[in-house]
Amino acid sequence: MAETSPSRLDELASRGAKWLGLPAAPAASPAASASASASASEQHTAAVVADRFEQITWRDTYAQSAGLRELAEELSTRHACATDLLTDVFLAAYKVAPRLRERADMAPSRLLNHRIAAALMESPDFAELRRETVGDPYAAAMAVLAQAAALRGMLERLRDAGEQAERADQAQRGAEGAATAVGEALQQAADAAGEDGTVPAAATDAVHRAIADAEAGEAAARQAALEAAQALSAAAPAIRTGARKAAAKAAATVREEAALMKAWGVGPGELERMPFDQRARLAERLRTGRLARWAELIGRFRQMAAGERARKVENATGELVGVTLGNDLSRVIPSELANLGLPGLRAVFAARYAAGELMLYDVQGEQSTGKGAVIACVDTSHSMYVAGPGGITREAWAKACALALLDQARRAKRDFVGILFAAADKLQVFRFPADRPAGVTQMLDFAETFLGGGTSYQRPLSAAAELLKEEFNDTARMRGDIVMLTDDECDVTEEWTRGWNEAKRLLGFRVFGVAIGAPDAAGTGSVLEALCDNLRSVEDLTDVHAAADLFRVI
Repeated sequence: MAETSPSRLDELASRGAKWLGLPAAPAASPAASASASASASEQHTAAVVADRFEQITWRDTYAQSAGLRELAEELSTRHACATDLLTDVFLAAYKVAPRLRERADMAPSRLLNHRIAAALMESPDFAELRRETVGDPYAAAMAVLAQAAALRGMLERLRDAGEQAERADQAQRGAEGAATAVGEALQQAADAAGEDGTVPAAATDAVHRAIADAEAGEAAARQAALEAAQALSAAAPAIRTGARKAAAKAAATVREEAALMKAWGVGPGELERMPFDQRARLAERLRTGRLARWAELIGRFRQMAAGERARKVENATGELVGVTLGNDLSRVIPSELANLGLPGLRAVFAARYAAGELMLYDVQGEQSTGKGAVIACVDTSHSMYVAGPGGITREAWAKACALALLDQARRAKRDFVGILFAAADKLQVFRFPADRPAGVTQMLDFAETFLGGGTSYQRPLSAAAELLKEEFNDTARMRGDIVMLTDDECDVTEEWTRGWNEAKRLLGFRVFGVAIGAPDAAGTGSVLEALCDNLRSVEDLTDVHAAADLFRVI
């Protein structure tokens, strides 16, 4: 092929100006133009805008979460955009006000991620999800993992659209490379040009070939971008459907875990301070085994107990039973108070007050609350594993009640002790001092421990009395409360009974009994009745209100 005739440099620069991002003018330096073109071509792979600290949060969370790393590795083997997509989903859940980049600023290969992130953020379920995940890296990571199946399904269904986007990205990079080649050819032409600006034929030919390649690259990139846009538009309904399913799944998962933590008394503040791996292990522990089945019951017990605490008024005189005379202004009936509104009767009111003859509500008071430790003795013999209505076991009911009593003790700044017992040789004690936080691990150990075997009353009650004696010797506190939660009836010796009664007299503690699913244990003349100051029987294990009065007087 014959060489092109020599050309002037300004003519070549004018022809190549389009590929350098400059107006068609000969004045600009070809090298400077090439640099400007390169910087203009930079595009983003992240759809959600994030500052440096948010990016660090994602990297730290990713490093701590084996689940995120495994998911990214799995998806990346088939989808090049997978890790960037997981980043976008995390940031959309974590950021206070997530914002998407403009599509024009995105690399073509990540436009599918942009569409998926936009569809997620538009979903009502995603808005609900963010109530739990904003500012919480662990919850945001859990939300990503909860959407794993939906994201995997979307990427597979949209594989063709993703491949079209990748081809568009490659075509754009090819066009950018061709444009860069134009700048390089022009630079070489400038170096070879004579003093009068004439460029040798060989250098001129190289510029013409570079421009032709750039024109072809631009056309290919334009066609690939059009095909990718059409593929993404066709996939839009599938993206919206998949995003709704993903957001709904994530919202349900995060909501369930939040409810699980709340049921077990793990507050948001404690969760935020907990290291990522420890929180993940705790969540897994709560989700698996019998603890997961107890969460709803424990939550209902704690809600009931909180309601009973709200009803209890400090220094309240008790239940209304009639009208009497006296001078207690807190119980004066309304008709007496009305006399104060009449100037002529105020002196009469004062005289009757001085004589103690005002008409008052007559009330019968409940027992005052204790001051010493609250001790829950929970039977864990084989029979406690029997399930009642709704599949709730006697053990579950007893331990849920005990954990609610733990809450009660902490709010009253009283020590709590959980004593698990079965046969005489089986006993385990869990102490929760009032001056130290109740660790969730210790609570779970208490809830999970099951001793099995027969039933002995003497050993757990003796242990409880000894603990109250120690408390009295250390702090001079008396009036502790012992709650016996059992489903069985067993004998006690006369000698032990004499010692038990003497301990009650000296320490002033009260004993409450709950016969769970065993009315005979609460029957007249039973050993449990003889041991307890206050005894009730629970037959319906779905009913948490059977123990409501305990939380008014303890």
